[in-house]
Amino acid sequence: MMFDWRWDFTWEILPRLISATANTLLAAGAGYGIAIVLGLVLALSQRTPYRLLTLVVREFVEFIRSTPLVLQIFFVFFVGPQIGIRLSPWTSGMIAIGLHYSAYLSEVYRGGLNSVPVGQWEACSALSLSTRKTYWRIIIPQALPACFAGMGNYLVGILKDTPMLSVIGVAELMHTANAIGSESYRFLEPYTLVGIIFLLVSLPTAGLVRISEMWVRRKLGVY
Repeated sequence: MMFDWRWDFTWEILPRLISATANTLLAAGAGYGIAIVLGLVLALSQRTPYRLLTLVVREFVEFIRSTPLVLQIFFVFFVGPQIGIRLSPWTSGMIAIGLHYSAYLSEVYRGGLNSVPVGQWEACSALSLSTRKTYWRIIIPQALPACFAGMGNYLVGILKDTPMLSVIGVAELMHTANAIGSESYRFLEPYTLVGIIFLLVSLPTAGLVRISEMWVRRKLGVY
């Protein structure tokens, strides 16, 4: 027989993997929350009249996008203490994921903002609306529908990248599966279950993103 699957072992390790799934979702959710907020800040910072600020933010975004996530995780966790910033593995992982994906989401936001017709900006200027009101009441609501697809893709991407947190000891799914394999010398069951769990989490997440996109489009009258 090619595969020696043990159901008794499967039921034994399943509770540990389910607990690790909760940790994975927590890390992904926190990292995504940071990325959503910081990504918008980075996108708006590139649209100011201050050219130096725009240049610095643009280069920062390119630097983050051009370096591996695992390197950024190591940098936050191991280099941080050398400059007086000591963070737990959990906090370091969430910050690194949030920072990494904020650079990508800033480009998603930038594309959405650029998709808003020029006439909308001109109308806001003619009405003498402040910059804050122009963005929050007129421009951003119209830009969001164009951003949803990209935002959803990166949410799924974050879920799939959480195993990288195992390199600094975060007890997410892959870290737990590796620990189980090292303890029992059986890797078939834990790794297979991890793959199934990621599939069961990612597919509904993608579906939820599509439903949310359609709901927002209906609310804003965009079809």
